[in-house]
Amino acid sequence: MARKRDNGPGGLIVVDKPAGFTSHDVVAKLRGMARTRRVGHAGTLDPMATGVLVLGTERATRLLGHLALTEKEYVATVRLGQETVTEDAEGEITGVQGAKGLERARVDAAVAALTGRIEQVPSAVSAVKVDGKRAYARVREGEEVELAARPVTVSSFLVHDVREEAAEDGTPVTDLLVSVVCSSGTYVRALARDLGSALGTGGHLTALRRTRVGPYGLDGAHTLAQLQERVDAEQPLPVVPLGQAAAAAFARWDVDEDQARRIGNGVQLRMPAGQFGPGPVAVFAPRKRFVALVEQRDGKARSLAVFV
Repeated sequence: MARKRDNGPGGLIVVDKPAGFTSHDVVAKLRGMARTRRVGHAGTLDPMATGVLVLGTERATRLLGHLALTEKEYVATVRLGQETVTEDAEGEITGVQGAKGLERARVDAAVAALTGRIEQVPSAVSAVKVDGKRAYARVREGEEVELAARPVTVSSFLVHDVREEAAEDGTPVTDLLVSVVCSSGTYVRALARDLGSALGTGGHLTALRRTRVGPYGLDGAHTLAQLQERVDAEQPLPVVPLGQAAAAAFARWDVDEDQARRIGNGVQLRMPAGQFGPGPVAVFAPRKRFVALVEQRDGKARSLAVFV
């Protein structure tokens, strides 16, 4: 029987997800490497997508739901001229309009209209639940799915290159290399769909790479092969400790020992006026001891998760 790895309080592991793997596939791999069932991820990546997937082990899994709500950054290729049922390259082509000779000014204007705070209809094959069932599951069963628009923020949507190509079926298409910085809940493939719609060409994603989740980027990410090499060499996994992970991702509130004890016991202490905005705040006791995640409600600290 394999010896159980001592993971202590756990922490975060930043993975560079390969194409063809679901987020759950990566979780399953890490469970085997870390020898623990307590592994989760902060924000799903589609199988086609690659890049930053933040995972947590042991007690750090309690950070993941809050970390998933932070800003994300992507690089992608948008193909104009064809539509697919999934709005990415893995789906069946459902519309062929072609795209050739597009004026860059028209493209930039359409991109600008999809930048800022916008109302976005999620992809019909997204994980959004409809009457308790995932939208993608309903689509696979042949149902027509219509999702309501929701507010998202696209902080940056830039076109870095424009290339005229021919698709496999000979359709003239235009590929855009883009970068996107956006809020949680934004679908980059929906941006591709809406950009194609605005230009009258149709559009879908042919490549997607997530380069950042909150403060965690590709520079600190490890491939599954690199992680397995460490396990095979009986070296520790490259875990970002719990307190360090919280300090990097959230606003910080340093308290004294008495305040730390009371917060750990669920007491809703008054927070410093004007110091913190909306969102989770990481509470630290003396000697850099991570105590809890709280949020400000009516000026008081309401516990989201306690770690002592």
